[in-house]
Amino acid sequence: MTLVIGTDEAGYGPNLGPLVVAASVWRLKAGPDDVEAALAAALTRAAAAAEPTAPRATSRAAPVWSDSKQVYRGGRKSAGKGNAALEVGVLTALAIATGGVPRAWDTFAAATGIGASATPPSEWSVLVSTPLPRTVDAHACMVRGERITRALADAGASLEQITCRVVHPKEFNGLLAAGLNKSDILSQVTLSLAAAACRRTGADEPTVIWCDRHGGRKHYAAVIARHFDCPLVRPIEETPARSAYDLPASRCRIEFCVGGEDRGPVALASMTAKYVRELAMEAFNTFWGDRSPGLAPTAGYPLDATRWRRDAAAAIRAAGITDDDLWRRA
Repeated sequence: MTLVIGTDEAGYGPNLGPLVVAASVWRLKAGPDDVEAALAAALTRAAAAAEPTAPRATSRAAPVWSDSKQVYRGGRKSAGKGNAALEVGVLTALAIATGGVPRAWDTFAAATGIGASATPPSEWSVLVSTPLPRTVDAHACMVRGERITRALADAGASLEQITCRVVHPKEFNGLLAAGLNKSDILSQVTLSLAAAACRRTGADEPTVIWCDRHGGRKHYAAVIARHFDCPLVRPIEETPARSAYDLPASRCRIEFCVGGEDRGPVALASMTAKYVRELAMEAFNTFWGDRSPGLAPTAGYPLDATRWRRDAAAAIRAAGITDDDLWRRA
């Protein structure tokens, strides 16, 4: 058996709202060198099982989990469809991993290990009261999850966990002030999440960890050593497209690849992080819209975030919110 962990983030670039990092944890009846092919075959079975009544005009069913940038499209015409696709993918995965579909934010947070920050932002109060699912049917997610679980099991695979970490602006700014840059923060949070996922499984088995590239970073050995407490981190490859490392003492291999979301575990992590980020920004816009009627919502990215901060200035002052609590610095 081999443990496979896929990680990805959402919210790396915005000035407003949280950075969210997620991981999906899988087990496969295959050795570390064979897990990629084995998992691809298992996910092909899962895709066919997910939509058993779909027309068979094409040779392959659509993947169950895909890169969130492909699943979600912003804008008035397509945001609703994108949100629904994200939600059905994430909640189906949680049904597989936990045996249930969360019906409120607090149960979702418990299922994914999201802990409240020591200083959560004010808009978190809106998120805490958010019912789930938002756009899809919970029973349909359960039924879909049961079909996919059987298909994965037939292929010698299982989805074990989905876990998340949310970094709010104040914490993010504190890490910058401590001397880290954005890429450092992403690497630190991602590897901490992956290491914790390894510990939670409690299993002594080979592990493969797949990550998307972290900014322009090419060298990861030092940060890996800190989070996995390894006396030796052996670089396998460090190129513009791929950085890979072997941790002999831990029987672990870690890869950071451009286009990593093409792998199913990374794609599921990408969708989960994006789903949490979208819920957080929905709460953000509700909170501030209630305090400034007519304030146009924002996704938090730099150009529109600057517009939003200007338009919301009076409400921000009235709420006594400081820039350090609200605005993530670059």
